[in-house]
Amino acid sequence: MRQACRIVAIILQELTEAVKPGVRTMQFEDIARKRCDDFKVKPAFLGMYGFPYALCCSVNEEVVHGFPSDRVLEEGDIVSFDMGVVYDGFYGDAATTAPVGRIDAAAAALLQVTRESLETGITQARTGNDLYDISRAVQKYVEGHGLSVVRRFVGHGIGRKLHEKPEIPNFEPRDAHPVPLQPGMVLAIEPMVTAGGPDVEVLSDNWTAVTKDRSLSAHFEHTVAVTKNGPRILSLVD
Repeated sequence: MRQACRIVAIILQELTEAVKPGVRTMQFEDIARKRCDDFKVKPAFLGMYGFPYALCCSVNEEVVHGFPSDRVLEEGDIVSFDMGVVYDGFYGDAATTAPVGRIDAAAAALLQVTRESLETGITQARTGNDLYDISRAVQKYVEGHGLSVVRRFVGHGIGRKLHEKPEIPNFEPRDAHPVPLQPGMVLAIEPMVTAGGPDVEVLSDNWTAVTKDRSLSAHFEHTVAVTKNGPRILSLVD
C-alpha cells in the first residue's frame, strides 16, 4: 500500500505543478493516465461505479467527483484533485487542492484550514483512540475557523478495495458506536470543507457534487496506517 500511495503522491505533485491560468482541466486527466501507464498501475477510479475518468478534478464550488473537461482555469480559481491507483492488488488514494495563480485571502484561508484539519485528524489515528476522535478533531478545527464540514461525503477504510469499512466522517455523528483503532488499520482521511454552508447537491451528470450555496470548497486526503508507533502517512512522495 505504501508503494500504491507513493505513486498517487507523485502524480498529485505533478498535477499541482501543472496548475496555472489558461490550462484546460482535461490536460490533468492526460497527465494522470500517462503516469499510470508509466508506473504500470491501474487508475482506481476509472470505471468504478461507472465513473468515466481516472481523475476527479473539481473547480471552485465543486466539492468532489468533478469531471476533467475543456474548462479553462482562470486566475484566482482553486482546483481539487482526487486520485487513486491499484498496485499489486492494493489501493492508494489521496487528494489535494491547489491555487490557480494568485487567489484571494478567503480562498487561501480555506485551503490552509482544510489542509491543517487533515493534519489535526491524522494525529488522532493512534492505537487506543476511537475512530471518532479523528472526526471530532477535524470538525472542531474547521468550525473553529468559521468554515463548514461537508457531511454527505466521508473518508473510508482502504486496502484490497478502494472503499472498505469503517466510514470516517469529518464530523461527530449522533449515536455513533465506538470503533477502537488498532494496529494494521489503514484509513483514507479526507476533509472536504466549504467557505459557506455544509450542504451539497449533485449536478445533472450524476457525479459532480457542488456546494448548494455555491461557496468555494477544498479537499485534502491522505491514506494513513495505524501502527503501534502512531500514525504513518503512506501517501507521501518521500
